[in-house]
Amino acid sequence: MRRRATPPPSPLPQRDGIDPVRLRLPADGTWVTLGGYLLDRYADGPGAEAVAALLAAGRVYGEDGRPRRAEDPYAPGGYLWFHRELPPEAPVPFEVSVVYRDAHLVVADKPHFLATTPRGSHVTQTVLARLRRDLALPALSPAHRLDRLTAGLVMFTVRPEDRGAYQGLFQKKEILKEYEAVARHDSALAATLPRTVRSRIEKVRGVIAATEVPGPANAESLVELLGHRGPLARYRLTPRTGRTHQLRVHMHALGIPILGDPVYPEVTDPAPDDYRDPLQLLARRLEFTDPVTGRAHRFESARTLAAWPP
Repeated sequence: MRRRATPPPSPLPQRDGIDPVRLRLPADGTWVTLGGYLLDRYADGPGAEAVAALLAAGRVYGEDGRPRRAEDPYAPGGYLWFHRELPPEAPVPFEVSVVYRDAHLVVADKPHFLATTPRGSHVTQTVLARLRRDLALPALSPAHRLDRLTAGLVMFTVRPEDRGAYQGLFQKKEILKEYEAVARHDSALAATLPRTVRSRIEKVRGVIAATEVPGPANAESLVELLGHRGPLARYRLTPRTGRTHQLRVHMHALGIPILGDPVYPEVTDPAPDDYRDPLQLLARRLEFTDPVTGRAHRFESARTLAAWPP
């Protein structure tokens, strides 16, 4: 099997912690000019106009670091780089704290409402972009992800060559993840806890909510009661699998949806900058043996849930 050539390094630096777009030209292309190819590729939608503007402004670069023009000859198999024009994002007014950092690993304690990695309308206002910029670590990559609405511990790798080892911790279930949540106190349910919840969860692309469906279980969570104050209770949640929205779905299935959840039991779709009612879910603890250094790690979030003050 023929090995794919390694792309050359980008001639453009990151912008606000975001990599430039890399584009490889088809090796069998028959276009005469670069502009002809790009306008063909982005003909549908507003992309063609944006690319034409980038070319005219000299903001599309080749492997030699020189800007390319629309009239330049098409170079089959060549590489191009450019920065997309991103719409302005309202700053998320909460800080990310770094719990741990060494030559291989960064562990951050993220706030509610800040996405882990760029996605959709959240690009520069993400933990990854902030840490790349603030720590001067352009190669920083996520080892896993937390929902934008969930606060707590999230891990990043410093070097690309280490990423697979840390991601493997999650894939092989060699890392302990513990969460805390605040939800309604149900005395009848409390008598049955701790309980392991198992079900089959499916998430359809483009649909906000995941659902439980018939079939073999693919999601498993341990639910424990830590205490209660009047109508509210604090729970420890230990996921043994990693399905999308798993803990939120399982708490809803138990009849005690997590406080502040805008999806379960009902999609309410608050504005992205509505910070009044954060999801009361916190990634509290990570515990594992470092696959690169062999060191035993145990990290805890310093954050608290607003519905359960100290």
